[in-house]
Amino acid sequence: MELTRRLLEQFLAVVDEQHFGRAAERLSMSQPPLSQAIQRLERGIGVTLLERGPRGVRPTPAGSAFATDARRILNLQDAALERARRVAHGLEGDVRVGYVSILSHRYLPRLLRAAAREMPGLRIKLRQDSSASVAEMVQSGALDLGFLRDPSPVPADLVTQDVAVERLAAALPTDHRLAGEEAIGLADLREEDFVLPDATALPSLAQQLQLACHEVGFTPRLRASADDLTGLFSYVASGLCVSALPETLHEFALPGVTFVPLRGTSPNLDTQVTAVLRPDADAAVQRLLDLITRHMATEACDLRPEA
Repeated sequence: MELTRRLLEQFLAVVDEQHFGRAAERLSMSQPPLSQAIQRLERGIGVTLLERGPRGVRPTPAGSAFATDARRILNLQDAALERARRVAHGLEGDVRVGYVSILSHRYLPRLLRAAAREMPGLRIKLRQDSSASVAEMVQSGALDLGFLRDPSPVPADLVTQDVAVERLAAALPTDHRLAGEEAIGLADLREEDFVLPDATALPSLAQQLQLACHEVGFTPRLRASADDLTGLFSYVASGLCVSALPETLHEFALPGVTFVPLRGTSPNLDTQVTAVLRPDADAAVQRLLDLITRHMATEACDLRPEA
């Protein structure tokens, strides 16, 4: 049995719609040929992929696993076709770029303008997700290039490149006793309650903050944890605790949060923005990365708040 692109698309349409009629309408075909195609697919594989019922269908465990792999196959086919077009036509075509949420506010608008100016033949398709998901999609071929603030989930077979450095700053409630200082030491917060990055969702930042505190002689006293920056900001704004976050996020903080620069030369006070790509990335992807690296480095310097 040949697993054609059309057959995989038909199966995924049924899985997505959970109904043969809606899937057939989506595919601009009638329902009987679609049902027959899925039956042939199940006979060819030798397993039941869909549970049929009076109200629709849903995938069996084997069907769910097959759907995941089918999507990966289609993504890889798309990537192969697009890469061939880019190679054949110079720098024409699409490049798929993934990123974590907060980078979109700080860097992406100017980077898109720079890419449009210097690489007008490329169309950049953007995808926002978690660091782990972006890295996984780059590895599978669903994305060509990814940008992470936390590089810890990157598979070993991907290439990583640091593209910008951001320093940590104290994030304090606006009415905190130290909020009006020009700069403080991290040790000045030893008696404070902290909201810390979740060690599962943001492992690199969580470990970095712990190490920075240990270097100056204390373990941060945990009041709460959060798995994203919005949650961290919210706890600080509530007045219940303090934190330490990349200082270039100061203008995105919630009302009630003040950033104060941290004194010190510890490398644990610096956080990286990291690019990830496959080792066989083509020239268009590499050139785009070089362009973004230049502009990210400039942005990180230009947008650093004054002490």
